Amino acid sequence: MSLKLAKEQPQEIFTARTVCDRFGAPFDTVARVLQIMNHHGLLQSYKGVKGGYTLSRSLQTVSYKDLVEMIEGKTFMMDCHDGPCEFFKSCNITQPIKRLNDYLLTIFSSLSLEELLAEDNLLALKKIPLKEIENCPVTKGMKHEN
Repeated sequence: MSLKLAKEQPQEIFTARTVCDRFGAPFDTVARVLQIMNHHGLLQSYKGVKGGYTLSRSLQTVSYKDLVEMIEGKTFMMDCHDGPCEFFKSCNITQPIKRLNDYLLTIFSSLSLEELLAEDNLLALKKIPLKEIENCPVTKGMKHEN
C-alpha cells in the first residue's frame, strides 16, 4: 500500500498517517512496515515536521520475493527440511512440497513490484522465466535459465 502510493507520487514525501488514511490500514502496522522498508533501503526517511518517506529504489529492481523476505524477516520457504516432524522419513508429500516451493520461488523472484502494482497488469499473461524444476511435471521439458 505504501509502495502503491510511492509509485503514484515517486518524489513526494508521504507519512505513515497518509498511508493509513488512504488505505484504511492500522497505524502501528504501517509504521513498522515503513521502518523495515527504510532499513532495507527501499524507502528513504526524512525526520522533522515535514518528514516522511520517499521511494529510494526503482520498484522494477525489487521482486515480490524480496519484499516478502524483507517484511517477514525470514527466507521465503515452504519446506519440511527446517524442522522435520516425526513422520518426515515416511511422509509422501515432502517432495511435492519442495517442488511447489521451487516453482513459487521462481515465479515470485521474477515478479517485480512494478509489475505487481501495474493497474493494467494481467499476471496470468506475464512471461515467467523458463526454468525446469527437478521432478516437476509442469516444467518438464522447459529450457533451463542461464
